[in-house]
Amino acid sequence: MTTAVTLVAVGFAGFAALRGLGLERGFPLVPLLAYTPYVAGAAVLAVTAAGLLRRWIPMAVLAVAAAVLVVAVVPRAVPFGVTHAGGPAFRVMTLNTLAGGARIDEIIALVRDREVDVLALQEVTPEFVADLSAAGLDDLLPYTVDRSGPGVTGGTVHSSMPLTDAGSLEGPHGFAMPVAAFEAPGDEYERTVEVVSVHTPPPLDPSHVELWRTELAALTALPEVGPSRILAGDFNATLDHAALRDVLDAGYLDAAAVVGEGLVPTWPTSGRPLPPVTIDHVLVEPFMGVDDLETVEVTGSDHRAVLVTVTLPGGR
Repeated sequence: MTTAVTLVAVGFAGFAALRGLGLERGFPLVPLLAYTPYVAGAAVLAVTAAGLLRRWIPMAVLAVAAAVLVVAVVPRAVPFGVTHAGGPAFRVMTLNTLAGGARIDEIIALVRDREVDVLALQEVTPEFVADLSAAGLDDLLPYTVDRSGPGVTGGTVHSSMPLTDAGSLEGPHGFAMPVAAFEAPGDEYERTVEVVSVHTPPPLDPSHVELWRTELAALTALPEVGPSRILAGDFNATLDHAALRDVLDAGYLDAAAVVGEGLVPTWPTSGRPLPPVTIDHVLVEPFMGVDDLETVEVTGSDHRAVLVTVTLPGGR
């Protein structure tokens, strides 16, 4: 029994070291780190079990590992930051449409009922864009930056405000990540905001892990002078991945974590034998306020839509 408890303690300690030091590299360590919240819960239970068995040294090791993991995870469930920055507000929604399989009518209803101003879509085909238009999306969000493509490669940004096509951030082998710029309505400073529809490759096999890391690294290039930027989409990464924390360190906050909803899962919604994790995000710059965040299941997609109200700073 002592040997078994010791091996369990070593396993949890190794996982805590990977997470705490950001050492995950390659497959399968990268996808495994997405399940850190579950491992943190299991580590707490393991501490209790080791104590009941009076295995004091393994219990001490487990206690340290559990503390490292809990400190990494729990802050996401504690609200912090600014809910309203005092300036113009706009509603942002992001959804991975699963290669254009998401229900058109449900997307239109969400945009209309939640009064969405900016919609970032991933895995968008040209046919899906045409179907959205025919169903009335253009009446609600008449401006579009379209980088739709076959299968899972396309991305779009739709808006109620005039958009400027500001290019795309994907690498030569990545999915489309269009950048759309607009001026926030009612902004006395006439500030420009960019929204990026983010979609990085899933790190589900060895050949995709480095591409995933490269695509996330491209998102850290936030210019010191220029438009404010919001990153919204399917990052295929949780806040337990060092590569995504590097993006945050470049000058972003995770909107869900700001309002204490950072542990609400977004994928998969159903039909997959995997524990759900949080890989869809809206990242904002620290001076922006965020409020009214919700996630909504959309039929035909295995991702939940993420909606959040973003505000710019007001005058002083």
